[in-house]
Amino acid sequence: MNLLIWILIAAATVVPMFKLLPHFGINQYWAIICVVPIGTIAMLWFMAIKLQELERR
Repeated sequence: MNLLIWILIAAATVVPMFKLLPHFGINQYWAIICVVPIGTIAMLWFMAIKLQELERR
């Protein structure tokens, strides 16, 4: 049962990342790293850095 819940949460995270990452200049296939919990945190952190760079311009 825990595996099913984990798969649902991973899918709910990866699918929106496929659409968001190209806007930040990141290849959309990096969204697959969000299956790993640390990967999700890393991608959100990297997107925040890119967003700060875009705001400075």
